[in-house]
Amino acid sequence: MENVKEFLEKKPLFYKEIDITRMPKAYNLIKDKINLKPLIHIIGTNGKGSTGRFLAHTLLKRDYSVGHYTSPHILKFNERIWINGKNISDEALEEAHSHLQKLLPKKISEALSYFEYTTLLAAIAFENLDFVILEAGLGGEFDATNVFDKKITLITPIDFDHQNFLGNSIKEIATTKLHAIDKEAIIGKQVNKLKMKNKEWTILEYAKKLKPNAKIYDYLDFFEKNEINELKKEFKFADFLFDNYLLAMSFLKKEKIPFSIKDIEDLILPGRMQEIEKDLFIDVGHNPLAANAIVKTLNKKVNLVYNTYKDKNYTEILKILKPKIKKLYLINVKNERIEDKEKIKEVAKNLGIEVEDYKGIEKPMLVFGSFSVVEEFLRREFAGKSL
Repeated sequence: MENVKEFLEKKPLFYKEIDITRMPKAYNLIKDKINLKPLIHIIGTNGKGSTGRFLAHTLLKRDYSVGHYTSPHILKFNERIWINGKNISDEALEEAHSHLQKLLPKKISEALSYFEYTTLLAAIAFENLDFVILEAGLGGEFDATNVFDKKITLITPIDFDHQNFLGNSIKEIATTKLHAIDKEAIIGKQVNKLKMKNKEWTILEYAKKLKPNAKIYDYLDFFEKNEINELKKEFKFADFLFDNYLLAMSFLKKEKIPFSIKDIEDLILPGRMQEIEKDLFIDVGHNPLAANAIVKTLNKKVNLVYNTYKDKNYTEILKILKPKIKKLYLINVKNERIEDKEKIKEVAKNLGIEVEDYKGIEKPMLVFGSFSVVEEFLRREFAGKSL
Protein backbone atom coordinates (compact mmCIF):
# COMPACT_ATOMS: atom_id res chain seq x y z
CA MET A 1 0.00 0.00 0.00
CA GLU A 2 1.22 3.50 -0.83
CA ASN A 3 1.94 5.77 2.12
CA VAL A 4 -0.29 8.80 2.61
CA LYS A 5 2.14 11.24 0.98
CA GLU A 6 2.47 9.13 -2.17
CA PHE A 7 -1.28 8.57 -2.29
CA LEU A 8 -2.15 12.27 -1.96
CA GLU A 9 0.48 13.39 -4.46
CA LYS A 10 -1.50 11.62 -7.19
CA LYS A 11 -4.54 13.78 -6.49
CA PRO A 12 -4.74 17.30 -7.95
CA LEU A 13 -5.17 20.12 -5.44
CA PHE A 14 -7.49 22.08 -7.72
CA TYR A 15 -10.50 20.98 -9.77
CA LYS A 16 -12.29 22.97 -12.47
CA GLU A 17 -15.46 21.00 -11.74
CA ILE A 18 -16.62 19.34 -8.54
CA ASP A 19 -18.69 16.14 -8.34
CA ILE A 20 -21.02 16.90 -5.43
CA THR A 21 -22.28 13.29 -5.20
CA ARG A 22 -18.90 11.62 -4.66
CA MET A 23 -18.24 12.53 -1.01
CA PRO A 24 -21.74 11.69 0.34
CA LYS A 25 -21.59 8.28 -1.37
CA ALA A 26 -18.17 7.52 0.11
CA TYR A 27 -19.14 8.67 3.58
CA ASN A 28 -22.38 6.69 3.60
CA LEU A 29 -20.37 3.53 2.99
CA ILE A 30 -18.28 3.97 6.15
CA LYS A 31 -20.16 6.31 8.52
CA ASP A 32 -21.30 3.45 10.77
CA LYS A 33 -17.66 2.46 11.24
CA ILE A 34 -16.44 5.89 12.41
CA ASN A 35 -17.07 6.92 16.02
CA LEU A 36 -17.39 10.67 15.59
CA LYS A 37 -19.55 12.83 17.83
CA PRO A 38 -21.76 15.56 16.27
CA LEU A 39 -19.31 18.24 15.29
CA ILE A 40 -18.91 22.00 15.18
CA HIS A 41 -18.95 23.09 11.53
CA ILE A 42 -17.43 26.44 10.56
CA ILE A 43 -18.43 28.09 7.29
CA GLY A 44 -17.85 31.55 5.84
CA THR A 45 -15.43 33.39 3.57
CA ASN A 46 -12.74 34.63 5.98
CA GLY A 47 -11.85 33.90 9.58
CA LYS A 48 -12.66 30.19 9.71
CA GLY A 49 -9.15 29.18 10.73
CA SER A 50 -8.76 31.65 13.59
CA THR A 51 -12.32 31.03 14.84
CA GLY A 52 -11.71 27.29 14.91
CA ARG A 53 -8.37 27.58 16.63
CA PHE A 54 -9.64 30.03 19.27
CA LEU A 55 -12.39 27.54 20.07
CA ALA A 56 -10.21 24.42 19.95
CA HIS A 57 -7.45 25.94 22.10
CA THR A 58 -9.91 27.21 24.71
CA LEU A 59 -11.72 23.86 24.93
CA LEU A 60 -8.36 22.15 25.43
CA LYS A 61 -7.56 24.54 28.28
CA ARG A 62 -10.87 23.49 29.84
CA ASP A 63 -9.71 19.84 29.86
CA TYR A 64 -11.74 18.61 26.89
CA SER A 65 -10.19 16.49 24.16
CA VAL A 66 -10.55 18.32 20.86
CA GLY A 67 -9.70 18.07 17.17
CA HIS A 68 -9.55 20.91 14.65
CA TYR A 69 -9.50 20.38 10.88
CA THR A 70 -8.30 23.39 8.91
CA SER A 71 -7.08 24.03 5.38
CA PRO A 72 -4.97 24.60 3.47
CA HIS A 73 -1.62 24.18 5.24
CA ILE A 74 1.38 26.50 5.06
CA LEU A 75 4.43 24.21 5.22
CA LYS A 76 3.34 20.65 6.05
CA PHE A 77 0.11 18.71 5.54
CA ASN A 78 0.00 17.69 9.23
CA GLU A 79 -1.01 21.29 10.08
CA ARG A 80 -4.50 20.48 8.78
CA ILE A 81 -5.26 17.94 11.51
CA TRP A 82 -4.72 19.38 15.00
CA ILE A 83 -5.39 17.14 17.98
CA ASN A 84 -5.15 18.27 21.60
CA GLY A 85 -2.73 21.10 20.93
CA LYS A 86 -0.46 19.46 18.35
CA ASN A 87 -0.44 18.81 14.62
CA ILE A 88 -1.01 15.14 13.87
CA SER A 89 2.18 13.07 13.90
CA ASP A 90 3.42 11.30 10.77
CA GLU A 91 2.79 7.97 12.50
CA ALA A 92 -0.81 8.79 13.47
CA LEU A 93 -1.47 10.11 9.97
CA GLU A 94 -0.22 6.84 8.43
CA GLU A 95 -2.41 4.87 10.85
CA ALA A 96 -5.48 6.88 9.82
CA HIS A 97 -4.60 6.40 6.14
CA SER A 98 -4.13 2.65 6.57
CA HIS A 99 -7.45 2.36 8.41
CA LEU A 100 -9.31 4.41 5.79
CA GLN A 101 -7.84 2.34 2.97
CA LYS A 102 -9.28 -0.77 4.61
CA LEU A 103 -12.71 0.84 5.02
CA LEU A 104 -13.09 2.23 1.51
CA PRO A 105 -13.15 0.24 -1.74
CA LYS A 106 -9.98 1.02 -3.74
CA LYS A 107 -11.94 2.49 -6.65
CA ILE A 108 -13.70 4.98 -4.36
CA SER A 109 -10.64 6.06 -2.37
CA GLU A 110 -8.80 6.73 -5.63
CA ALA A 111 -11.76 8.68 -7.06
CA LEU A 112 -12.08 11.00 -4.06
CA SER A 113 -10.55 14.45 -4.43
CA TYR A 114 -7.56 15.53 -2.32
CA PHE A 115 -9.80 17.51 0.06
CA GLU A 116 -12.49 14.82 0.23
CA TYR A 117 -10.00 12.12 1.14
CA THR A 118 -8.18 14.27 3.71
CA THR A 119 -11.51 15.21 5.30
CA LEU A 120 -12.20 11.51 5.88
CA LEU A 121 -8.64 11.09 7.18
CA ALA A 122 -9.38 13.80 9.76
CA ALA A 123 -12.63 12.08 10.76
CA ILE A 124 -10.72 8.84 11.44
CA ALA A 125 -8.07 10.74 13.42
CA PHE A 126 -10.74 12.54 15.49
CA GLU A 127 -12.59 9.44 16.68
CA ASN A 128 -13.64 9.44 20.35
CA LEU A 129 -12.76 13.11 21.01
CA ASP A 130 -15.06 15.28 23.13
CA PHE A 131 -15.26 18.02 20.49
CA VAL A 132 -14.50 18.05 16.76
CA ILE A 133 -14.26 21.30 14.79
CA LEU A 134 -14.32 21.11 10.99
CA GLU A 135 -13.82 24.07 8.66
CA ALA A 136 -15.51 24.00 5.29
CA GLY A 137 -13.06 24.18 2.42
CA LEU A 138 -15.26 25.72 -0.26
CA GLY A 139 -18.83 26.92 0.16
CA GLY A 140 -20.94 24.94 2.58
CA GLU A 141 -23.89 22.94 1.27
CA PHE A 142 -21.80 20.82 -1.11
CA ASP A 143 -18.52 20.95 0.78
CA ALA A 144 -16.94 17.64 1.79
CA THR A 145 -17.18 18.63 5.46
CA ASN A 146 -20.97 18.93 5.25
CA VAL A 147 -21.65 15.18 5.19
CA PHE A 148 -21.19 14.73 8.95
CA ASP A 149 -23.75 15.00 11.73
CA LYS A 150 -23.45 18.50 13.20
CA LYS A 151 -24.00 19.85 16.67
CA ILE A 152 -23.91 23.45 15.42
CA THR A 153 -22.73 25.66 12.54
CA LEU A 154 -20.66 28.80 13.15
CA ILE A 155 -20.75 31.39 10.35
CA THR A 156 -17.85 33.80 9.86
CA PRO A 157 -18.08 36.84 7.50
CA ILE A 158 -19.50 36.01 4.07
CA ASP A 159 -18.03 37.95 1.15
CA PHE A 160 -16.86 37.53 -2.44
CA ASP A 161 -14.45 34.66 -3.14
CA HIS A 162 -14.41 31.57 -5.38
CA GLN A 163 -17.13 33.13 -7.53
CA ASN A 164 -16.56 30.58 -10.31
CA PHE A 165 -17.89 27.90 -7.92
CA LEU A 166 -20.18 29.80 -5.57
CA GLY A 167 -21.82 32.52 -7.69
CA ASN A 168 -21.32 36.18 -8.53
CA SER A 169 -23.56 37.78 -5.93
CA ILE A 170 -23.54 37.84 -2.13
CA LYS A 171 -26.98 36.21 -2.23
CA GLU A 172 -25.72 33.25 -4.28
CA ILE A 173 -22.61 32.84 -2.13
CA ALA A 174 -24.56 33.18 1.12
CA THR A 175 -27.20 30.71 -0.07
CA THR A 176 -24.78 27.84 -0.71
CA LYS A 177 -22.96 28.52 2.55
CA LEU A 178 -26.04 28.91 4.75
CA HIS A 179 -27.63 25.75 3.34
CA ALA A 180 -25.03 23.89 5.40
CA ILE A 181 -26.96 24.85 8.56
CA ASP A 182 -28.68 21.87 10.15
CA LYS A 183 -30.08 22.10 13.71
CA GLU A 184 -28.44 25.21 15.15
CA ALA A 185 -26.21 28.07 14.03
CA ILE A 186 -24.52 31.18 15.36
CA ILE A 187 -23.94 34.03 12.91
CA GLY A 188 -20.73 36.00 13.44
CA LYS A 189 -19.98 39.57 12.38
CA GLN A 190 -21.05 40.32 8.80
CA VAL A 191 -20.01 43.09 6.43
CA ASN A 192 -22.65 42.54 3.75
CA LYS A 193 -26.42 42.73 3.39
CA LEU A 194 -28.57 41.22 0.66
CA LYS A 195 -31.01 43.15 -1.48
CA MET A 196 -34.15 41.18 -2.26
CA LYS A 197 -37.61 42.40 -3.24
CA ASN A 198 -36.78 46.05 -2.57
CA LYS A 199 -35.64 45.19 0.95
CA GLU A 200 -32.26 44.84 2.64
CA TRP A 201 -31.75 41.58 4.51
CA THR A 202 -29.00 40.90 7.03
CA ILE A 203 -27.23 37.55 6.80
CA LEU A 204 -28.96 36.64 10.07
CA GLU A 205 -32.41 37.40 8.64
CA TYR A 206 -31.65 35.51 5.44
CA ALA A 207 -30.36 32.49 7.38
CA LYS A 208 -33.62 32.36 9.37
CA LYS A 209 -35.61 32.59 6.13
CA LEU A 210 -33.61 29.78 4.51
CA LYS A 211 -33.65 27.54 7.57
CA PRO A 212 -36.93 28.22 9.42
CA ASN A 213 -36.70 25.02 11.49
CA ALA A 214 -33.20 25.69 12.82
CA LYS A 215 -32.32 27.70 15.92
CA ILE A 216 -30.22 30.60 14.69
CA TYR A 217 -28.50 33.12 16.96
CA ASP A 218 -26.48 36.30 16.62
CA TYR A 219 -23.06 35.94 18.27
CA LEU A 220 -23.50 39.20 20.19
CA ASP A 221 -26.65 37.87 21.87
CA PHE A 222 -24.42 35.94 24.25
CA PHE A 223 -22.43 38.91 25.60
CA GLU A 224 -22.99 42.03 27.68
CA LYS A 225 -21.41 45.16 26.22
CA ASN A 226 -19.13 45.71 29.22
CA GLU A 227 -17.97 42.09 28.96
CA ILE A 228 -16.94 42.63 25.33
CA ASN A 229 -14.99 45.76 26.30
CA GLU A 230 -13.14 43.88 29.05
CA LEU A 231 -12.24 41.02 26.70
CA LYS A 232 -11.01 43.43 24.04
CA LYS A 233 -8.64 45.15 26.49
CA GLU A 234 -6.72 41.91 26.97
CA PHE A 235 -6.95 40.60 23.39
CA LYS A 236 -3.37 40.31 22.09
CA PHE A 237 -4.07 39.53 18.43
CA ALA A 238 -4.86 41.82 15.48
CA ASP A 239 -8.12 43.74 15.98
CA PHE A 240 -9.78 42.14 12.95
CA LEU A 241 -9.57 38.75 14.71
CA PHE A 242 -11.52 39.86 17.78
CA ASP A 243 -14.99 39.17 16.36
CA ASN A 244 -13.80 35.69 15.36
CA TYR A 245 -12.83 35.16 19.00
CA LEU A 246 -16.27 36.32 20.15
CA LEU A 247 -17.95 33.97 17.69
CA ALA A 248 -15.91 31.05 19.03
CA MET A 249 -16.66 32.00 22.63
CA SER A 250 -20.38 32.43 21.89
CA PHE A 251 -20.52 28.66 21.39
CA LEU A 252 -19.00 28.16 24.86
CA LYS A 253 -21.48 30.66 26.30
CA LYS A 254 -24.33 28.74 24.73
CA GLU A 255 -23.03 25.45 26.12
CA LYS A 256 -22.38 27.06 29.54
CA ILE A 257 -18.69 26.16 29.36
CA PRO A 258 -16.56 28.70 31.27
CA PHE A 259 -13.63 30.45 29.60
CA SER A 260 -11.10 33.18 30.23
CA ILE A 261 -9.22 35.48 27.83
CA LYS A 262 -6.09 34.09 29.55
CA ASP A 263 -6.84 30.73 27.92
CA ILE A 264 -5.37 32.05 24.66
CA GLU A 265 -2.31 33.81 26.11
CA ASP A 266 -0.02 31.06 24.78
CA LEU A 267 -1.86 30.58 21.48
CA ILE A 268 -0.04 31.14 18.18
CA LEU A 269 -2.10 31.71 15.04
CA PRO A 270 0.19 30.84 12.12
CA GLY A 271 -0.20 33.23 9.19
CA ARG A 272 -2.82 35.50 10.76
CA MET A 273 -1.02 38.88 10.88
CA GLN A 274 1.74 36.93 12.58
CA GLU A 275 4.81 38.99 13.43
CA ILE A 276 7.56 36.41 12.90
CA GLU A 277 10.30 39.02 13.42
CA LYS A 278 10.24 42.66 14.40
CA ASP A 279 8.39 44.48 11.58
CA LEU A 280 7.99 41.31 9.48
CA PHE A 281 4.42 40.04 9.20
CA ILE A 282 2.84 37.12 7.35
CA ASP A 283 -0.85 36.81 6.56
CA VAL A 284 -2.52 34.13 4.45
CA GLY A 285 -5.43 36.37 3.41
CA HIS A 286 -6.15 36.53 -0.31
CA ASN A 287 -9.35 38.49 -1.01
CA PRO A 288 -10.78 42.03 -0.68
CA LEU A 289 -12.29 41.30 2.73
CA ALA A 290 -8.86 40.29 4.06
CA ALA A 291 -7.23 43.32 2.40
CA ASN A 292 -9.67 45.69 4.13
CA ALA A 293 -8.91 44.07 7.48
CA ILE A 294 -5.15 44.44 6.88
CA VAL A 295 -5.46 48.14 6.03
CA LYS A 296 -7.32 48.81 9.27
CA THR A 297 -4.69 46.92 11.26
CA LEU A 298 -1.46 48.38 9.84
CA ASN A 299 -0.35 51.61 11.53
CA LYS A 300 2.34 52.40 8.96
CA LYS A 301 3.31 51.73 5.37
CA VAL A 302 5.00 48.41 4.59
CA ASN A 303 6.78 46.74 1.71
CA LEU A 304 4.34 44.16 0.38
CA VAL A 305 5.49 40.71 -0.76
CA TYR A 306 2.70 39.50 -3.01
CA ASN A 307 1.45 37.14 -5.67
CA THR A 308 -2.01 35.87 -6.46
CA TYR A 309 -4.12 33.27 -8.21
CA LYS A 310 -5.70 34.14 -11.56
CA ASP A 311 -9.24 33.92 -10.17
CA LYS A 312 -8.67 36.52 -7.43
CA ASN A 313 -9.73 40.15 -7.83
CA TYR A 314 -6.19 41.44 -7.40
CA THR A 315 -6.96 44.82 -8.95
CA GLU A 316 -9.44 45.50 -6.14
CA ILE A 317 -7.10 43.98 -3.54
CA LEU A 318 -4.17 46.21 -4.56
CA LYS A 319 -6.46 49.25 -4.74
CA ILE A 320 -7.51 48.60 -1.13
CA LEU A 321 -3.94 48.00 0.05
CA LYS A 322 -2.38 50.92 -1.84
CA PRO A 323 -2.49 53.45 1.08
CA LYS A 324 -0.30 51.10 3.13
CA ILE A 325 2.14 49.99 0.40
CA LYS A 326 5.64 51.51 0.22
CA LYS A 327 6.73 49.17 -2.56
CA LEU A 328 5.27 45.99 -4.05
CA TYR A 329 7.59 42.98 -4.38
CA LEU A 330 6.33 40.11 -6.54
CA ILE A 331 7.58 36.70 -5.41
CA ASN A 332 7.72 33.71 -7.77
CA VAL A 333 5.32 30.90 -6.85
CA LYS A 334 5.20 27.60 -8.74
CA ASN A 335 1.50 26.85 -9.14
CA GLU A 336 -0.63 26.44 -12.25
CA ARG A 337 -3.23 28.82 -10.79
CA ILE A 338 -0.79 31.71 -10.24
CA GLU A 339 -1.32 34.81 -12.37
CA ASP A 340 1.28 36.02 -14.89
CA LYS A 341 3.54 38.43 -13.01
CA GLU A 342 3.57 40.92 -15.88
CA LYS A 343 -0.21 41.31 -15.63
CA ILE A 344 0.05 42.07 -11.90
CA LYS A 345 2.88 44.55 -12.57
CA GLU A 346 0.75 46.34 -15.15
CA VAL A 347 -2.14 46.66 -12.70
CA ALA A 348 0.21 47.92 -9.97
CA LYS A 349 1.75 50.54 -12.26
CA ASN A 350 -1.70 51.72 -13.36
CA LEU A 351 -2.56 52.18 -9.68
CA GLY A 352 0.62 54.17 -9.09
CA ILE A 353 2.27 51.46 -6.97
CA GLU A 354 6.03 51.00 -7.36
CA VAL A 355 6.69 47.35 -8.17
CA GLU A 356 9.65 45.04 -8.71
CA ASP A 357 10.60 41.37 -8.31
CA TYR A 358 11.26 40.10 -4.81
CA LYS A 359 14.95 39.86 -3.89
CA GLY A 360 15.01 39.74 -0.11
CA ILE A 361 13.56 41.02 3.16
CA GLU A 362 13.12 44.81 3.36
CA LYS A 363 11.44 45.76 6.63
CA PRO A 364 8.85 46.85 7.48
CA MET A 365 7.39 44.08 5.37
CA LEU A 366 4.12 42.18 5.01
CA VAL A 367 3.84 38.89 3.11
CA PHE A 368 0.27 38.51 1.80
CA GLY A 369 -1.64 36.88 -1.06
CA SER A 370 -2.39 33.26 -0.16
CA PHE A 371 -1.08 30.25 1.72
CA SER A 372 1.13 29.54 -1.33
CA VAL A 373 2.76 32.99 -1.16
CA VAL A 374 3.47 32.68 2.56
CA GLU A 375 4.79 29.14 2.06
CA GLU A 376 7.18 30.22 -0.70
CA PHE A 377 8.46 33.14 1.38
CA LEU A 378 9.05 30.98 4.47
CA ARG A 379 10.77 28.22 2.52
CA ARG A 380 13.03 30.78 0.89
CA GLU A 381 13.90 32.88 3.93
CA PHE A 382 13.39 30.60 6.93
CA ALA A 383 14.14 27.07 5.71
CA GLY A 384 15.14 24.91 8.66
CA LYS A 385 14.46 27.68 11.20
CA SER A 386 11.70 27.55 13.79
CA LEU A 387 9.32 30.51 13.90
